[in-house]
Amino acid sequence: MYEHRQHTGPGPLSGFTVGVTAARRADELIALLRRRGAAVLHAPALRIVPLADDSELLAATKELLGRAPDVVVATTAIGFRGWIEAADGWGIGEELLERLRRTELLARGPKVKGAVRAAGLVETWSPESESLAEVLERLLSAGVAGRRIALQLHGEPLPGFVEALRAGGAEVVVVPVYRWMAPQDLAPLDRLLDAVAAGAVDAVSFTSAPAAASLLTRAAERGVREPVLAALRGPVLSACVGPVTALPLQAHGVDTVHPERFRLGPLVQLLCQELPGRARVLPVAGHRLEVRGHAVLLDAELRPVQPAGMALLRALARRPGWVVSRADLLRALPGAGSDEHAVETAMARLRVALGSPKLIQTVVKRGYRLALDAGGDLKYADVRPG
Repeated sequence: MYEHRQHTGPGPLSGFTVGVTAARRADELIALLRRRGAAVLHAPALRIVPLADDSELLAATKELLGRAPDVVVATTAIGFRGWIEAADGWGIGEELLERLRRTELLARGPKVKGAVRAAGLVETWSPESESLAEVLERLLSAGVAGRRIALQLHGEPLPGFVEALRAGGAEVVVVPVYRWMAPQDLAPLDRLLDAVAAGAVDAVSFTSAPAAASLLTRAAERGVREPVLAALRGPVLSACVGPVTALPLQAHGVDTVHPERFRLGPLVQLLCQELPGRARVLPVAGHRLEVRGHAVLLDAELRPVQPAGMALLRALARRPGWVVSRADLLRALPGAGSDEHAVETAMARLRVALGSPKLIQTVVKRGYRLALDAGGDLKYADVRPG
């Protein structure tokens, strides 16, 4: 469902709609987006297999208890904690902790190190960079031939990591904590796909590679993959939490953006920069007019506009100051048919929504145009209201 934030003034994401595909920590991400003014369309692309029911995790844990690894790599804090909690639930928690105490334990970054110590363990080494590439470099430089290495995963594979270890002669045991499956209720995901294909969202956020892959798989199942990809390659921004998350999208020619720090907060801040930076800003009739996704900022005041009005406004903004014919505007209206009266009706409502009839001029027998100020152009983004 769409969710709107109540606020006293427009935020950096006011007037934009963002799709959220996350299942885990979705509430946190949605709260961050709404706090900055975004409308949110939440559609979990995955669901997590309950740890207590995960036979693959149980089998991998018993395999490590039966034959000790030389090295255990803990990659995520929540994944490591979940592993220990699941083992406790199966009655083998203490046995697993004892095994880990006698093993070289590498923790990827400070958060994972905190989870390790909370379990009463002490890591052998942890990179401050939180980089798995640095972990891999340490392992390979020390030599992995003949060594048994356990790798705790968190919902998604680590491209190249396992392959590099095996190429170096290591035996790798994958510990799949928090595996993903398709959501039981596909209706929200289908609504998001329809919105993406129609350009009704401005961005889609992805926090895991499996979520991105699942969205594309569902689009293919419904026969809408091509229009969805076309939208993601064009007007709809794909914002990923990190480069690994972006891989399924990039494999289909979709350009993505991701923050330098792979966290939810920086991801939201990136959206706060990217989406307003893509908005068309024009000096019109002495006002600063910024055309956003489902609303307009007029002199920094947010004015919601219905979809038909936004379609007309975008058509006018593509040719600022030039007359756009009723026929061209009719073609821009979704589902308007051939009745040019629909243009007049939508235009009247648009003017009411904008609150200033002078912004759009009627040119008798020709059409309409934005009342662009003298010297105004599409690079008005550097001009500020006085």
